[in-house]
Amino acid sequence: MRFYTRQHLHYCGVDLHARTMYVCVLDQEGNVLVSKDIASAPEPFLELIAPYREDLAVAAECMFTWYWLADLCAREGLAFVPQAMRATRDLMRRRNYLMRQRAELLAHITNTNHQYNLPALGVRPARPAERSGLAEHFAEVPVRKSVEVDLSLVEHYDRQLLPLERYLESNAQAQDPVALAIVRSVHGMGKVLGLSILYEIHDIGRFSRVQQFLSYCRLVKPTKESGGKILGHSGKKIGNAHLKWAFSEAAVCFLRANKPAQALRARLMAKHGKGKSLAIIAAKLARAVYFMLRRSEAFDAERFFAH
Repeated sequence: MRFYTRQHLHYCGVDLHARTMYVCVLDQEGNVLVSKDIASAPEPFLELIAPYREDLAVAAECMFTWYWLADLCAREGLAFVPQAMRATRDLMRRRNYLMRQRAELLAHITNTNHQYNLPALGVRPARPAERSGLAEHFAEVPVRKSVEVDLSLVEHYDRQLLPLERYLESNAQAQDPVALAIVRSVHGMGKVLGLSILYEIHDIGRFSRVQQFLSYCRLVKPTKESGGKILGHSGKKIGNAHLKWAFSEAAVCFLRANKPAQALRARLMAKHGKGKSLAIIAAKLARAVYFMLRRSEAFDAERFFAH
């Protein structure tokens, strides 16, 4: 990711936690002016940095409690690093979490049918039109009650998720319709994956090189290097887990009804194996999306399969 390079008279680094925060303020020469553990609240923070507010830049680790600090700095006119779109992205992440809960309920119905060695359901519980009478497939009353609870919750999720997805899409269309259309030009890139990738990237200009973007997406292995020698790999969890998921799913969808992609995977499987072949396609798609957004160009299948 592109580094923050603007010069300031004072720099404030914050090790932020829910209840406490460790604050360190440096001058331009790197001298420590203050280093103190305080309560995570606006008043103690503003009081501590008061003597150093002239041309002060504040930075905090990216954890879930940083929003209030960013908003405080915005109100007080303090430079804060990083700043990014937050609320809609968090809503998209919440949608994906709820969808996974829905998927677990559907999986439980199928697993229950296998557990009791019953005949095949003959329907797909994920489809609302095929759920009618599904609970009656289970003869034992306690088992049927369990399935009824699952179905009731799935129906509730369906009522909530559909309007939520419409809201997210309308926001994306208003904020950056061109970028959304570019991402969706990839074969198999559906509404949810396109929105997830768009909101997690936010601004492709944050990444000056495609290698930085792939690393942020967790699609390449970070290397541990010292003195010009590679000592191994570490830091697999550094980066954005949501983009890792989105591009991994996109790789699977990309293969559907796509003969050139299937041929590509067959070649990769012969050389690298089944699992790694999908990982390579996911990274290849991420690389393509990076350049598509940088150049404002739609997906070019001929170029994609030529490299």
